[in-house]
Amino acid sequence: MTESDGKPHQGPAAPGGDPEYADRVYRSVPGVISGVLLLAVAAWLIGDAVVTGTGKTPYVALAAVPVFAFPVIAYTLRPAVFAGSDRLVVRNPWRTITAPWASVAALRAGYSVELLAGEKKYQVWAVPVSLRQRKRATRAQSRGNAEHASRTGLGLGLAGRTNPVVHGAPDPTRAWSDQVTDVLQEMAERNGTRPGAAGPVVVRWCWWVIAPSLVGLVALITVIVV
Repeated sequence: MTESDGKPHQGPAAPGGDPEYADRVYRSVPGVISGVLLLAVAAWLIGDAVVTGTGKTPYVALAAVPVFAFPVIAYTLRPAVFAGSDRLVVRNPWRTITAPWASVAALRAGYSVELLAGEKKYQVWAVPVSLRQRKRATRAQSRGNAEHASRTGLGLGLAGRTNPVVHGAPDPTRAWSDQVTDVLQEMAERNGTRPGAAGPVVVRWCWWVIAPSLVGLVALITVIVV
């Protein structure tokens, strides 16, 4: 799966004659940036503690690495949504939900974006809802002013400018999360009848994040107590 600009890229024809398209990828760009900054600051602080610390300090700092690093990676760098022709893959901090389009009942954006599939509800971490964006989009809609739209970055902020939704310019009168939700809902309705879109929802836990975090926590407690 490759990074997408929000536009479907036509590829080789499928066996049924329909063209194949690369997956659309959506993620929170501000979240990724904040994760990188947090990891950089933590690396500097932990490195300084290991080099200059005395007593238990270097060992406590080293034991704290997985306890801090893996959750930060899970909540900032890992979340992403991959929308293909047959299925929707939602990569959340601790789990990955693979939902064939036929199993998707709805996608909705309230205070968070939710996926309803397989008679269950899942949060979509990669598409955070910003009330500030919604207020900004509402002001742009009420004013209907092109100058205002350009001054507010098309009303979508950093995520909207670097993570487009559809062909051409994004809609300045709607928040990025609401536009993404509508695109995914439309894809579910359009692709739900495809032969390859059938099947159950599959949920997999991200053990490469969970296990090191738990092991690091045990090691940190042991170093502090002993």
